Amino acid sequence: MRRFCIAVLMLALFSGCQAQSVLVKPALEEEGELVVYLRPLPQEAEPLVFTLEAISAVKEEGGSYPLTLSLKEIRGEKPQRQRFLASADLPPGGYAGLSFKIRNASLKGEEGTAALLLPEEFVTIGLPFHVAKRKALLLSLALDYRKSVGDGYRFSPAFSIFVPDRPPVGLLGYAANSGSNNITVFDKKEGQVVGVIATGRGPKGIALDRRSRRAYVTLAGDDTVEVVDADAWEVVSHLRLQTGDHPQEPALSGDGSILLTANSGSDTVSVVDTASLIEVNRIQVGTSPNSVLMDREGKRAYVFNTRTNTISVIDIASRSLTATITTLPGPLRGQFNRKGDRLYVIHEQSPYMTVFDPSSLSVQKRVFVGAGMTAVKVDERTDLLYVGRKSDSLEILDPFSLFPVDSIPAGGGISNMTIDGDENNLYLVLPERKAVAVLGLVSRKMASVIDVGEGACWVAVMGER
Repeated sequence: MRRFCIAVLMLALFSGCQAQSVLVKPALEEEGELVVYLRPLPQEAEPLVFTLEAISAVKEEGGSYPLTLSLKEIRGEKPQRQRFLASADLPPGGYAGLSFKIRNASLKGEEGTAALLLPEEFVTIGLPFHVAKRKALLLSLALDYRKSVGDGYRFSPAFSIFVPDRPPVGLLGYAANSGSNNITVFDKKEGQVVGVIATGRGPKGIALDRRSRRAYVTLAGDDTVEVVDADAWEVVSHLRLQTGDHPQEPALSGDGSILLTANSGSDTVSVVDTASLIEVNRIQVGTSPNSVLMDREGKRAYVFNTRTNTISVIDIASRSLTATITTLPGPLRGQFNRKGDRLYVIHEQSPYMTVFDPSSLSVQKRVFVGAGMTAVKVDERTDLLYVGRKSDSLEILDPFSLFPVDSIPAGGGISNMTIDGDENNLYLVLPERKAVAVLGLVSRKMASVIDVGEGACWVAVMGER
């Protein structure tokens, strides 16, 4: 069984995510992946607290394989939400169920907290499941409180184990986890994880094509673009780029015909025809391109080169570099306003936001907004700007003055954001928490938090605007 190892991600390979130590695992080869989530505990379980010592997957022919616990102490108190419980890379084949070892458990009552008696051995709960080579399987657990607690003096875990139903594609969102080598699939309406898709090494970004129901995933560790079937939740094809490209964040044309990838390792942009999945051109840009922004007409693309402090402008029709704009230090990402006549650019190494005129490529203004900007998103309905930072802060800026009109605690540093046009929610990737937070744009309150994977760095949803 493969083991997780601690490693600091190299800046050249994972420059789009916040620099931090993360758990990095090898890509699946001969094994499959099992991921286990725990559903919110029922209301009657509010007095209960228990600690897991171990979870194992039990093979049909005997023997078991331990899972790595992500959550050990489970509390019934409110608020409740779905939690990432455990995972492991396992040999492919049939399994009979999961076994649980409890370290301690207690109930809180009117006279205080009382410890519960525990089973001395593992408790095995049967559910036949199959682990496939190079595939990921998600199992969901639901605690039966009454069966678990019994007479009120003993605790023996009683879980229902099941594979979640698949919602319609239009209700899905996807989070790329560069450390876990997978994509977390979640239900936008319910705020619940419903599946996991195994990928190659270091998924960095996702470009969704809603019409073809395809997701294009850039793999920095494999120098590859993988194509995921959004209906089947499987990798169906891939394009191998050049060794050392380390593709970062992608951009897809409005008609879905052209995909661009920012290749930080080779200082290039790959132009990919999505119908044939062939790289039709390769354009030299500045040093360490991090992201690509396509205009709404699909005529131009803007590439943000973090090391040379430039933005490369690419003409899509001719597939060529037409201009280079000098910026403040560390241009990271950009967004257009609703009319498309303003390009807002944030910088890694400058506290100023730069506003460019896309027609003349001239600077309209520079506004001090504070250091540590990591993500920016414009709401096309209101023209408000949402700015994420390395710190626990999401700021909302007025589109005319660029002065803050609100500041909302995000629960951690933000690496990426997108807006769901169907539900009118803003999705925030919080790498340190291994989570995606969901903010209601009207209420400006956190609607939910979704546990995802290690090295979370990108989120995409069907129906995003």
